[in-house]
Amino acid sequence: MSADVQQFQVDLRGVVDLLSRHIYSSPRVYLRELLQNARDAITARREHDGGGGSIRITPLTADTGEFVLSDDGIGLTAREVADLLATVGRSSKRDIFDLPRSDYLGQFGIGLLSCFMVADTIVIRSRSARGGSAVEWTGSADGTFRVVEIADDLPIGTSVHLVPRFDADELLRPAAVHELATAFGEFLPVRVTVDAPGGDIDVTRPAPFLEADPDAAVQYGRDLLGATPLDVIELAEPATGTRGLAYVLPFAPPPGARQATRMYLGRMLLSERVDDVLPDWAFFVRAVIDSTGLAPTASRESLVDDAALEHVREQLGSAIRRWVLELGLREPHRLAQFVAIHEVGLKSLVRHDEELARFITRWLTLETTHGTMRVGDLVERFPHVRYARTVDEFRQVAGISPSDEVLVNGCYLFDADLVRLLPELHPGVTVEQVDVVGELDRLDPPPLDDRDAAVALEERAGGVLAASGCSVIVRAIDRADLTALYVADPDVLRAIDRTRTKRVTGALWGGVLDRIDGATSSARDDDLSARLCLNWSNRVVRALVRVDDEAVFARTMQLLYIQALLAGHHPLSDADRAVMTTALADLVALSAGIEGDPLSFENH
Repeated sequence: MSADVQQFQVDLRGVVDLLSRHIYSSPRVYLRELLQNARDAITARREHDGGGGSIRITPLTADTGEFVLSDDGIGLTAREVADLLATVGRSSKRDIFDLPRSDYLGQFGIGLLSCFMVADTIVIRSRSARGGSAVEWTGSADGTFRVVEIADDLPIGTSVHLVPRFDADELLRPAAVHELATAFGEFLPVRVTVDAPGGDIDVTRPAPFLEADPDAAVQYGRDLLGATPLDVIELAEPATGTRGLAYVLPFAPPPGARQATRMYLGRMLLSERVDDVLPDWAFFVRAVIDSTGLAPTASRESLVDDAALEHVREQLGSAIRRWVLELGLREPHRLAQFVAIHEVGLKSLVRHDEELARFITRWLTLETTHGTMRVGDLVERFPHVRYARTVDEFRQVAGISPSDEVLVNGCYLFDADLVRLLPELHPGVTVEQVDVVGELDRLDPPPLDDRDAAVALEERAGGVLAASGCSVIVRAIDRADLTALYVADPDVLRAIDRTRTKRVTGALWGGVLDRIDGATSSARDDDLSARLCLNWSNRVVRALVRVDDEAVFARTMQLLYIQALLAGHHPLSDADRAVMTTALADLVALSAGIEGDPLSFENH
């Protein structure tokens, strides 16, 4: 039976351009759309008469000259083909965005249009399970089509025949077809086979992330991550038919990486990287999820951000949060392993995510003067938490911090922010940022009976170290083993570093550093200088008061200065190393009674 050639009531080339540029990310999705159409047809057939259940794909070869995908689904009647044409042949390209995915013919129409990204000619042959003649529809990329009823004794179902475009034939050939069919349809609940010279290739298999076999689930996660997952978390939200698995990463993801979920709808792959089905804070898992109730966007490559998706995100986030809490109760050693791997990322996110902060912060760790401590233990033992912003401040203040107090090293990435967050998370806890100069003011001076001797020691020692740019103070520190502490305000330390840098750089950078020093010197006063704090509680310091030999006193003070620098992990300058060498040599000479040594006190 012949039929007149008709014209689409839409600019077909414009529609194909719209699909390829604005809806679909790649023409590779043509096979996903055809598989979705076939799967929907089989579902309808099963509801109608219980039949159907297979999809066969014949790739393009030199012998066939065409690509064919056939199914034994419900099929199309002549009336449905006419309705399909009305759906596809809309009057404006904008309407393509509104084609109804929930409607069978609307879904079929979108799938049909997607094929024009890879084919110049599309032929559909179909016989409906509801009865009626078989029908053949032929559409061309030039915008024409024809429909004809055929007398062939076609089986119930539909076959789609594609004649490739000149630039897309590789996507219809065996290698690409097998890859795409496996990627999109390997877990479909219908049998999908691909014709091959050596026999049919079965594409479909059970979905390990939906089955009850834990070994298969772990192996799937191993293949997904390239490593054995730290743990596997079951996810489910029954109201939307959403379930799957979250694999806990055994390694830290790159900085700034967002969580990404491999998402299936009705076991058909939607996307390898959906980033809105789990909370943003769940960066430490890679999930594989299937849903029958969430809605896809027009491209079927992402999810519609509606109330259903928001509910699913909350429920799946609760499951992951519950895993963390239960792991802390049942297997704290494994939770410690998890935190050690992902700690930097967790600390980064708790600053902005109150939900994550309230259940994970207690297990994060901080470096303190009492060793590395979990935040939960820290706030239980110390209601007042002091922290240093830089490692230099921490090293200086740690040496004089009372044993009944705690000082946190906030120099590590995000640690200072975490400490400042503690009062919000733990009411009753207070925090304080330490100030190096202020810490010296907190120290007690020597007892009143020793005050005169201490002042004299300050003057003598200050004269020795004046050439090193360091003043001397004497304080009573409750640590008898500590002789001296090198203390400097951060501005002073930076100025010292600039001075050392100028000695090894050229005139250009030296001039830049001079300008910096000039801009900051006016803001610095005498109180913000490097200081050597001698500990009056130490017997070596008290013994210095009784040393009358100026050479011995000077060399001893120089060595105490160098010792304090090294104990504080401060780098030694060339001048510092010269002072250390000279002081040691002179002390050896003096103790051995060698006279006339060239390195005499008077020369230094």
